[in-house]
Amino acid sequence: MREGLDDLFIGIAGLIGAGKTTLAKALGEHLDLPVYYEPVADQQYLADFYRDTARYSFSTQIYLLNRRFQQHQEIIWRGGGGVQDRTIYEDAVFAKTLVDQDLMEERDYQTYLQLFKHMSNFMCRPHVIVYLDLSPQSSLERVRQRSRDVESGITIEYLAALRREYEVFIADISRRIPVIRVNWEEYRDADEMAGVIEREYLGGNFLREVSWTPTRAL
Repeated sequence: MREGLDDLFIGIAGLIGAGKTTLAKALGEHLDLPVYYEPVADQQYLADFYRDTARYSFSTQIYLLNRRFQQHQEIIWRGGGGVQDRTIYEDAVFAKTLVDQDLMEERDYQTYLQLFKHMSNFMCRPHVIVYLDLSPQSSLERVRQRSRDVESGITIEYLAALRREYEVFIADISRRIPVIRVNWEEYRDADEMAGVIEREYLGGNFLREVSWTPTRAL
């Protein structure tokens, strides 16, 4: 464990297929921190969501909000920090995109926001969010490479809409939580990422965009 990074709560943010899980696992092993994975394998609504998005959008968002809130409570009670594969704050990015595309009713969206607001009073914020920035085209390519059946209907238009909303989200969340923005068109090595987090997080508390040439493949 690097000095100054023990008990650190790191959130990994980014588009679908960006590589959040891979980085979260690598950082957890490298920094000896527990990893909290995005609920996918046991996501009860995911298949239905992609099959009939408008019908299951609200149920899916509430399910994910509940699961991520459970993770936050576990992080609080366990202590010792951790690495979280997608933060609870990003769920609003997906909810807003669904509303904009007429796939969720405005009243459901407002209910979702009110519930999140109440939950936020009992949540611990990450010490830093690492945003893996990549194009919708690269996101779609990686989604296709991992070949999850339920994701076969994801379109470039949907990913482009998500990325636009992510830009709004990152600009807003960086006012409250330090954000390290990394160009993720190429994967980075966990050791180098840990060094970047240490340097950028310990050096300041505002939005930073970093780049470097990796010496090893992840």
